[in-house]
Amino acid sequence: MSLRSTLALTLLLLPLVASAHNFEKNQRVSPVGITDRGELMLDKGKFSYKNWNSAQLTGKVRVLQHIAGRTSAKEKNAGLIEAIKAAKLPHDRYQTTTLVNTDDAIVGTGMFVRSSLESNKTQYPWSQFIVDSNGVAQQAWQLESGSSAIVVLDKQGRVQFAKDGALTREEVQQVMSLLRELLSK
Repeated sequence: MSLRSTLALTLLLLPLVASAHNFEKNQRVSPVGITDRGELMLDKGKFSYKNWNSAQLTGKVRVLQHIAGRTSAKEKNAGLIEAIKAAKLPHDRYQTTTLVNTDDAIVGTGMFVRSSLESNKTQYPWSQFIVDSNGVAQQAWQLESGSSAIVVLDKQGRVQFAKDGALTREEVQQVMSLLRELLSK
Protein backbone atom coordinates (compact mmCIF):
# COMPACT_ATOMS: atom_id res chain seq x y z
CA MET A 1 0.00 0.00 0.00
CA SER A 2 1.42 3.36 -0.97
CA LEU A 3 1.98 6.19 1.49
CA ARG A 4 -0.73 8.21 -0.21
CA SER A 5 -3.27 5.34 0.15
CA THR A 6 -2.32 4.77 3.78
CA LEU A 7 -2.70 8.47 4.57
CA ALA A 8 -6.07 8.64 2.81
CA LEU A 9 -7.34 5.57 4.70
CA THR A 10 -6.10 6.98 8.02
CA LEU A 11 -7.83 10.31 7.44
CA LEU A 12 -11.01 8.50 6.44
CA LEU A 13 -11.07 6.40 9.64
CA LEU A 14 -9.93 9.15 12.05
CA PRO A 15 -13.46 10.44 12.80
CA LEU A 16 -14.49 6.91 13.80
CA VAL A 17 -11.61 6.62 16.24
CA ALA A 18 -12.06 10.12 17.67
CA SER A 19 -15.76 9.60 18.40
CA ALA A 20 -16.32 6.02 19.45
CA HIS A 21 -19.67 6.65 21.16
CA ASN A 22 -22.97 6.70 19.27
CA PHE A 23 -24.58 9.73 20.96
CA GLU A 24 -26.10 12.16 18.47
CA LYS A 25 -26.96 15.78 19.23
CA ASN A 26 -30.71 16.43 19.62
CA GLN A 27 -31.43 12.68 19.69
CA ARG A 28 -32.21 10.42 22.63
CA VAL A 29 -29.58 7.97 23.78
CA SER A 30 -29.86 4.47 22.29
CA PRO A 31 -32.35 2.45 24.36
CA VAL A 32 -30.86 0.58 27.31
CA GLY A 33 -32.55 -1.55 29.95
CA ILE A 34 -30.69 -2.73 33.04
CA THR A 35 -32.29 -5.57 34.94
CA ASP A 36 -29.27 -7.05 36.74
CA ARG A 37 -28.95 -4.64 39.69
CA GLY A 38 -30.25 -1.39 38.14
CA GLU A 39 -31.14 1.80 40.00
CA LEU A 40 -29.93 2.00 43.59
CA MET A 41 -32.84 2.96 45.83
CA LEU A 42 -32.70 4.22 49.43
CA ASP A 43 -35.84 4.01 51.54
CA LYS A 44 -35.77 4.55 55.32
CA GLY A 45 -32.08 3.63 55.51
CA LYS A 46 -32.43 0.42 53.44
CA PHE A 47 -30.87 -0.07 50.02
CA SER A 48 -32.46 -1.98 47.17
CA TYR A 49 -32.30 -2.09 43.39
CA LYS A 50 -34.97 -1.73 40.75
CA ASN A 51 -34.94 -2.21 36.99
CA TRP A 52 -33.90 0.89 35.08
CA ASN A 53 -34.10 1.96 31.45
CA SER A 54 -33.00 4.96 29.44
CA ALA A 55 -36.60 5.97 28.68
CA GLN A 56 -36.58 7.40 32.24
CA LEU A 57 -34.08 10.09 31.21
CA THR A 58 -36.75 12.74 30.64
CA GLY A 59 -38.42 15.40 32.76
CA LYS A 60 -35.27 17.10 34.05
CA VAL A 61 -32.08 18.55 32.63
CA ARG A 62 -29.40 16.07 33.52
CA VAL A 63 -25.82 15.00 33.29
CA LEU A 64 -25.59 11.32 32.49
CA GLN A 65 -22.22 10.02 33.60
CA HIS A 66 -21.24 6.52 32.50
CA ILE A 67 -18.15 5.25 34.30
CA ALA A 68 -16.24 2.02 34.55
CA GLY A 69 -16.25 0.63 38.09
CA ARG A 70 -12.69 1.82 38.73
CA THR A 71 -11.24 4.72 40.67
CA SER A 72 -9.24 5.82 37.62
CA ALA A 73 -12.45 6.18 35.58
CA LYS A 74 -14.21 8.09 38.37
CA GLU A 75 -11.30 10.54 38.57
CA LYS A 76 -11.41 11.37 34.84
CA ASN A 77 -14.40 13.68 35.20
CA ALA A 78 -14.25 14.47 38.91
CA GLY A 79 -13.71 18.15 38.03
CA LEU A 80 -17.14 18.34 36.40
CA ILE A 81 -18.83 16.59 39.31
CA GLU A 82 -17.20 19.04 41.75
CA ALA A 83 -18.37 21.97 39.60
CA ILE A 84 -21.92 20.57 39.61
CA LYS A 85 -21.87 20.18 43.40
CA ALA A 86 -20.57 23.74 43.83
CA ALA A 87 -23.27 25.14 41.50
CA LYS A 88 -26.06 23.76 43.73
CA LEU A 89 -28.37 23.20 40.78
CA PRO A 90 -32.11 22.97 41.59
CA HIS A 91 -33.06 19.36 42.39
CA ASP A 92 -36.58 19.82 41.06
CA ARG A 93 -35.27 20.58 37.54
CA TYR A 94 -31.78 18.99 37.44
CA GLN A 95 -30.45 15.52 38.17
CA THR A 96 -27.12 13.77 37.88
CA THR A 97 -27.52 10.17 36.72
CA THR A 98 -24.39 8.10 37.32
CA LEU A 99 -24.33 4.74 35.60
CA VAL A 100 -21.51 2.51 36.88
CA ASN A 101 -20.37 -0.43 34.80
CA THR A 102 -19.26 -2.94 37.45
CA ASP A 103 -18.56 -5.42 34.63
CA ASP A 104 -15.63 -3.11 33.81
CA ALA A 105 -14.08 -3.17 37.27
CA ILE A 106 -10.93 -4.71 38.66
CA VAL A 107 -11.72 -8.31 39.59
CA GLY A 108 -12.96 -8.62 43.16
CA THR A 109 -13.74 -4.93 43.66
CA GLY A 110 -17.45 -4.95 42.74
CA MET A 111 -18.50 -5.09 46.39
CA PHE A 112 -16.37 -2.01 47.20
CA VAL A 113 -17.78 -0.13 44.21
CA ARG A 114 -21.35 -0.83 45.35
CA SER A 115 -20.46 0.21 48.91
CA SER A 116 -19.08 3.51 47.58
CA LEU A 117 -22.29 4.06 45.60
CA GLU A 118 -24.38 3.42 48.71
CA SER A 119 -22.34 6.03 50.57
CA ASN A 120 -22.88 8.52 47.72
CA LYS A 121 -26.62 7.76 47.61
CA THR A 122 -26.85 8.48 51.33
CA GLN A 123 -24.98 11.77 50.90
CA TYR A 124 -26.81 12.81 47.69
CA PRO A 125 -30.24 11.13 47.84
CA TRP A 126 -31.60 13.25 44.95
CA SER A 127 -28.97 11.83 42.57
CA GLN A 128 -29.54 8.69 40.56
CA PHE A 129 -27.07 5.81 40.72
CA ILE A 130 -27.41 2.87 38.34
CA VAL A 131 -25.36 -0.33 38.65
CA ASP A 132 -24.81 -2.11 35.34
CA SER A 133 -23.34 -5.50 36.25
CA ASN A 134 -23.26 -6.75 32.65
CA GLY A 135 -21.92 -3.72 30.75
CA VAL A 136 -25.16 -3.37 28.79
CA ALA A 137 -24.94 0.43 28.45
CA GLN A 138 -21.25 0.40 27.49
CA GLN A 139 -22.03 -1.99 24.64
CA ALA A 140 -25.21 -0.20 23.50
CA TRP A 141 -23.59 3.24 23.57
CA GLN A 142 -20.24 2.00 22.13
CA LEU A 143 -18.17 3.44 24.98
CA GLU A 144 -14.49 2.89 25.68
CA SER A 145 -13.51 0.31 28.26
CA GLY A 146 -12.17 1.76 31.53
CA SER A 147 -13.42 5.23 30.74
CA SER A 148 -15.86 7.91 31.82
CA ALA A 149 -18.41 9.43 29.45
CA ILE A 150 -20.39 12.61 30.07
CA VAL A 151 -23.69 13.31 28.31
CA VAL A 152 -25.81 16.41 28.89
CA LEU A 153 -29.51 15.85 28.26
CA ASP A 154 -32.26 18.44 27.97
CA LYS A 155 -35.53 17.83 29.82
CA GLN A 156 -36.91 15.92 26.82
CA GLY A 157 -33.97 13.50 27.14
CA ARG A 158 -32.18 14.70 24.00
CA VAL A 159 -28.39 14.82 23.85
CA GLN A 160 -26.96 18.35 23.93
CA PHE A 161 -23.32 17.41 24.63
CA ALA A 162 -21.42 14.13 24.75
CA LYS A 163 -17.84 13.07 25.25
CA ASP A 164 -16.29 9.72 26.08
CA GLY A 165 -13.14 10.45 28.09
CA ALA A 166 -11.83 13.16 30.38
CA LEU A 167 -13.22 16.64 29.85
CA THR A 168 -10.78 19.52 29.55
CA ARG A 169 -11.16 22.53 31.83
CA GLU A 170 -12.76 24.40 28.91
CA GLU A 171 -15.23 21.54 28.33
CA VAL A 172 -16.18 21.57 32.03
CA GLN A 173 -16.95 25.29 31.67
CA GLN A 174 -18.86 24.60 28.45
CA VAL A 175 -20.99 21.93 30.19
CA MET A 176 -21.71 24.18 33.17
CA SER A 177 -22.77 27.03 30.84
CA LEU A 178 -24.94 24.62 28.87
CA LEU A 179 -26.61 23.36 32.07
CA ARG A 180 -27.41 26.93 33.16
CA GLU A 181 -28.81 27.69 29.71
CA LEU A 182 -30.97 24.56 29.67
CA LEU A 183 -32.23 25.24 33.19
CA SER A 184 -33.23 28.79 32.26
CA LYS A 185 -35.68 27.54 29.60
